Amino acid sequence: MKYADLHVHTLHSDGTYTPAQLVKEGLRRGIGALAITDHDSTEGLDEALTQAAGTELEIIPGIELTAQHENQEVHVLGYFLDYRNQELLAKLKLIRLNRVERVHKIIENLAGLGIKLNAETVFGISGQATVGRMHIARALVKEKVVGSTAEAFRKYIGDRSPAYVLGFRLSVAEAIKMINAAGGVAVLAHPYMLYNDALISEFAGYGIEGIEVYYPEHSQSMVNFYLDLAKKLNLLVTGGTDFHGSAKPDIKLGMIKVPLELVEKLRSAKK
Repeated sequence: MKYADLHVHTLHSDGTYTPAQLVKEGLRRGIGALAITDHDSTEGLDEALTQAAGTELEIIPGIELTAQHENQEVHVLGYFLDYRNQELLAKLKLIRLNRVERVHKIIENLAGLGIKLNAETVFGISGQATVGRMHIARALVKEKVVGSTAEAFRKYIGDRSPAYVLGFRLSVAEAIKMINAAGGVAVLAHPYMLYNDALISEFAGYGIEGIEVYYPEHSQSMVNFYLDLAKKLNLLVTGGTDFHGSAKPDIKLGMIKVPLELVEKLRSAKK
């Protein structure tokens, strides 16, 4: 039985697999559709689509935009978007510059906690990719400050940790508009991270079209709650592993099995 994984990262953001490696792994696991949703980047899509051409694996062009709502970071997934849209690409370039600034600010905060981390170590790990907190976490592991990336997030750089920096310049409404303007479908990522389910109906008012219900950190009771909420708010249902390769070793590609019928509903909603 074929299924989909609709939340996957490559080394063009903070994953460790090349797009071609992801395609090969997806085929090996018998996955029917993969959505590549790199953070604020569409750079890996051409390679993935080329690698998957002529196979039984569909690559869905996607993205994960980082937005800010009041004092909270919010991630918005975009599916079936025109990843060559020039307006989209111009805005992504500015967002990635903002991410570089953010890395320097987080490193300053770490220094204030007595942790010395060289920016070059972080950028050496990220290379040409969209730089983010996972690269900082991997640098902290490399420097033996922490034993794992999970510990880095828990102690220092997670959303509610002492070195965290918000500072994104994209609102949730703007992220939705960016995705829609490129012909895509906007979906709220991992809603449990909002810590406030009332925000979901607010975001629906802004035009969010779906919610990521099936996710590794969602318990069965949370899945049931979000399924009910999606029905109530007339939202599409999606899901995925948030696969990052060895950066998140416990998360295996396709471990969240999303029915292909949900992919067809996403496709039908495409602008």
